Amino acid sequence: MSRHIFQKTQEFWADRSGAAMVEFAISLPFLLLIVAIVIEGSRIAWTHQAAASGVRDAVRYIARIAPIDICDGTASIADYKDDATSIVALRLGSPVEQVLPGGVTVVDVTPSLQCVEGDYRIENIGIVEVRVEIEIEFPFGGVFDLFGDPLEPLTTEIADESRVFGT
Repeated sequence: MSRHIFQKTQEFWADRSGAAMVEFAISLPFLLLIVAIVIEGSRIAWTHQAAASGVRDAVRYIARIAPIDICDGTASIADYKDDATSIVALRLGSPVEQVLPGGVTVVDVTPSLQCVEGDYRIENIGIVEVRVEIEIEFPFGGVFDLFGDPLEPLTTEIADESRVFGT
């Protein structure tokens, strides 16, 4: 009887069926973590590029339509905030630009003007800057919960500036 139990025990330990499934079950969380890191990193890069493109478009638009003598106080750069906001939001929300899931919010768009004195064609040269704050939420952030704290939304600021060429 003792010999039979010993033989069955040896057969049990020698049996390798199911070992691959156990190894896969152990490594699956780490594979999911790697996939989530790649996807979220790609989304951050994509979103940052789209936002930077929107900011560039907004600052170029304002630099072209703002009057060249804006530094004389005849106009205000704050009048162009709605235009800049819609340009950035369009770039971030466009179905063509946004292949991956949403979760991007435009928090604030701030156009500002700096007047530089000098011996130019006109006395003061205006330099317009558009600064945008966006918030990115992570759709695959739940995978990171398996390994610790959840991911908080990422908030970043992007800015660009251009000389006012005006009308």
